[in-house]
Amino acid sequence: MTSRTPIEITTAYLDALARDDIDAAMANLDDDIVYTNVSLPTVHGKRKVAKIFGGMATNPRAGFNYRMINVSADGPVVLTERVDEISVGRVAVQFWVCGRFEIADGRIVVWRDYFDYFDCTKALLHGLAAAVVPRLQRPLPVRVAA
Repeated sequence: MTSRTPIEITTAYLDALARDDIDAAMANLDDDIVYTNVSLPTVHGKRKVAKIFGGMATNPRAGFNYRMINVSADGPVVLTERVDEISVGRVAVQFWVCGRFEIADGRIVVWRDYFDYFDCTKALLHGLAAAVVPRLQRPLPVRVAA
């Protein structure tokens, strides 16, 4: 059991991902986590989630960041409204995401993200344009360890 609230667990997880601290991020996940980006295949298990984000963390040209817009909890369920940023090289794609996290015994057991493909397409086009004209992009703040 943990004394952290479900919101603290969720934000600690996202903050660790944004810092490329995969060990700290994975400490917030249950071994049997179910991770779904709605409309994409569901990923089962902490090792598979670690493989996805660990690949980004070890690639100096790739990255993840986010900006929280709203977060709320009803018991063990946390809802987030965020802007996520996925970067590869000079291309940074920022898009709206709504996330649902279920917490049990101090760990995330379900993570489900919802997003809009049209919004992602616009974000990709904007990211490509900003790679050519950098002043078009406003990067999200860099996360530092708490």
